[in-house]
Amino acid sequence: MATLRVPDDVPTPRVDCERLRRAFQGFGTDENAIIKVLGRRNASQRKKIRETYQQLYNKSLIEDLQSELSGDFRNAVISWTYDPSERDARLANGVLKSRGKGVKELQILVEIACASSPHHLMAVRQAYASLFDHSLEEDITLNVPMPLQKILVNLVRSYRYDKELVDSDVANSEAARLYEVIKTKKLDEDDFILILSTRNVFQLKETFRFYEKNYGNPIDEDIVKCGKGTLESVLKVLIWCINSPEKHFAEVIRASIVGFGTDEDALTRAILARAEIDMMKVREEYLKQNKSSLDSAVIGDTSGDYKDFLMTLLGANA
Repeated sequence: MATLRVPDDVPTPRVDCERLRRAFQGFGTDENAIIKVLGRRNASQRKKIRETYQQLYNKSLIEDLQSELSGDFRNAVISWTYDPSERDARLANGVLKSRGKGVKELQILVEIACASSPHHLMAVRQAYASLFDHSLEEDITLNVPMPLQKILVNLVRSYRYDKELVDSDVANSEAARLYEVIKTKKLDEDDFILILSTRNVFQLKETFRFYEKNYGNPIDEDIVKCGKGTLESVLKVLIWCINSPEKHFAEVIRASIVGFGTDEDALTRAILARAEIDMMKVREEYLKQNKSSLDSAVIGDTSGDYKDFLMTLLGANA
């Protein structure tokens, strides 16, 4: 499922740190060495490298990467080097402090809340409070208008049960309740938000299955029919992140590379978010949607060390 390829024989954190240190010294920076070390280590291994680097050199690895690298390559490597919960906390803060908060920005909060495990969401909330001296919920309340504020606060404060537990009778009943709300187009109704923000992922998938079976359309299609505003679009992202996150992230990647120019921030975010989880499924979904490979799309729209780093996370360059 993941595309990250960790070597069978992983060097010790000390050896990795020494190699990184050498990459920073001398005439120019050895970007290839940085890619080979950090681009082929999982989250727990990267954490040990950060800690060991600080112990050995009394310096922050993140700060050295910041000073040695540049551009999209630097942004991608630093984001990857952070602990995943800190990476997402920083992403969330960037959204909440930005001026524009349309679907492109707010979907990041939905991804964090709905496309990862409950344990990860809790870790993100803890990291957010530690880094920014506010809770994630507090900053959403301060920076996002209603009714989106109401939905997002409920999503990020929820702790969904993470085992595969499904009650088909409840799913059938709640599919009917969702249908009634969607018919009235009151998508910020309390019951509607409560169901979407608290039920476990497996339960919601069953509810969505009953919805389509009983009422003829996928629930995301009926939500979009309610209007073309940010609320409807964010709720569509919510449904996709719960029901098929690979579909959502394949679309994020497609949207990042179509048209004039590349949205490197979105492309980086999608690949970093799923490289250790389900990027193989994202790859399959991308091919299904676009009749072309994700790898060829990344190669065609990126270049240099940035391209090499992303392709390493995608399992190439091993």
